[in-house]
Amino acid sequence: MQRKAPIQRKSKETQIEGSINVDGAGITKIKTPIGFLNHMLDLFAFHGYFDLDLSVTGDTHIDIHHTNEDIGIALGNAFKEALGKEKSGIKRFGYAYAPMESTVGFCVIDISGRGYFSINTSGLKTAATEGADKLYPTMTQSIDLLKKQTQEGYTFSYFEHFMESFAHKLGATLSFTIQNPSDDLHTNLETMFKSLGLALDQATTIDPRREGQVPSTKGIID
Repeated sequence: MQRKAPIQRKSKETQIEGSINVDGAGITKIKTPIGFLNHMLDLFAFHGYFDLDLSVTGDTHIDIHHTNEDIGIALGNAFKEALGKEKSGIKRFGYAYAPMESTVGFCVIDISGRGYFSINTSGLKTAATEGADKLYPTMTQSIDLLKKQTQEGYTFSYFEHFMESFAHKLGATLSFTIQNPSDDLHTNLETMFKSLGLALDQATTIDPRREGQVPSTKGIID
């Protein structure tokens, strides 16, 4: 039996509808007013083997903040519903690396019922340091530099808002690390969305050794 759920959210700011199949083949039909996010979600679903049908309209004449955040909320809710109240039999934990040139995205996820999002960086290579010794700035410096990047109006802060909304509504602890961040936001975020898809696929896989059991010593995941 495949685990499926509708994707629904309607407000004065956004109208979102569609469906998710956790046990799919990575088939997508995604149409939102945020072109760059469409591409990222396509990568996420393809590499996670999630069938994702998503249609979105929103108040993007103001900005993309509400639409971006609400997609994360709706998608997190849908995954939570698809996995069922008890999350019976799932592995629960997942982790994955996704490289792109010298940049490597790493995602760790725990579907624990506790929503939490964090991101770390290690190493930084920019045009200013090419041909020189490697620069390893502090985490704060790395994040500050990433937040200056933009791609078709999409920023690193929008990525943070999306993932925070997704993690809290799914009820998952979600931790990212970007190793050797690029000076190109597209590269950085592509490794993040790919690694999320791979890690979430692992975490939602049914382990036959735990068939019918709640994957928690507490006996519940809430």
